[in-house]
Amino acid sequence: MKGTVYQTTGLWYKVKLADNKFVECRLKGKLRLKDLDTTNPIAVGDEVTVEKSEKDYNIVSIDKRNNYIIRASPRHAKKNHIIAANIQQSLLVVSLKQPKTRQGFIDRFLVTCEMYHVPAIIVFNKKDLYKAKDFSKFEEMKILYESLGYQTLLASINDAASLKVIQEKLVGKRTLISGQSGVGKSSILNEIEPDLALTTKVVSNYNEKGQHTTTFATMYDLSFGGQVIDTPGIKMMSLVNLELEEIGHYFPEIRNLVNQCKFDNCSHLNEPDCKVLEALARAQIDENRFTTYFNIYNEVKDTNYWERS
Repeated sequence: MKGTVYQTTGLWYKVKLADNKFVECRLKGKLRLKDLDTTNPIAVGDEVTVEKSEKDYNIVSIDKRNNYIIRASPRHAKKNHIIAANIQQSLLVVSLKQPKTRQGFIDRFLVTCEMYHVPAIIVFNKKDLYKAKDFSKFEEMKILYESLGYQTLLASINDAASLKVIQEKLVGKRTLISGQSGVGKSSILNEIEPDLALTTKVVSNYNEKGQHTTTFATMYDLSFGGQVIDTPGIKMMSLVNLELEEIGHYFPEIRNLVNQCKFDNCSHLNEPDCKVLEALARAQIDENRFTTYFNIYNEVKDTNYWERS
């Protein structure tokens, strides 16, 4: 029997079969050894084959993935965690207030989307809390990210028009919904699809940090067509499977210039006749995004050094 994984909770997997029936499955023993560098050999969105034994349903094989989103495991050193598989787009929910999402987090998430060929939409949520300076900041970020090819939306759960725009983006597609805790992912989904009744919590006024309300990544069918994968709030976006010479290719503004640099192996950090550094000096590349590139480059360089030592 073929099916799609809708939730992973430790040793059990919620799978929707071809006849729309949901069953709880275990993972057949031999499959647990297939992806030793990941904490989860099966992820939400995976297409699987299920067999029924006398008492249980067992997942016996996994279809080849079209794509996936992955990050370093927050709990297991030197292992990775697949957030979701076989997705058609990602919707990153961020906020400029309560809590504030740092640009570095946004850029790291976008790098991951670039790596695995997942189109990204950035939703700046909680606009009802914004003051003039916040709207000004949003306009700056909108111009920046749309110049790089990313869609940006401004939204609030109190603004039906903005929610309708988000809904239109979700129709007929499998969308990964991500963001840090407290930015309002679940609240947006509840407004768009009230039957989901996802748990939400108020952001603490003391430290403006959100609390985790989603424990496991879970996929939901939408009544208007399509699916969403709601994920636990991500504190840090730790990147994996990166090579030094590849990093610039995941920044569109750098990718467009790499072939014009004097050296083929230009790191874009200190080489002469580097077109990326020239563009940075002319403010044609955003300084904050270049800082993210710089930080990722050094993280990967340090990691590779210690792995070789």
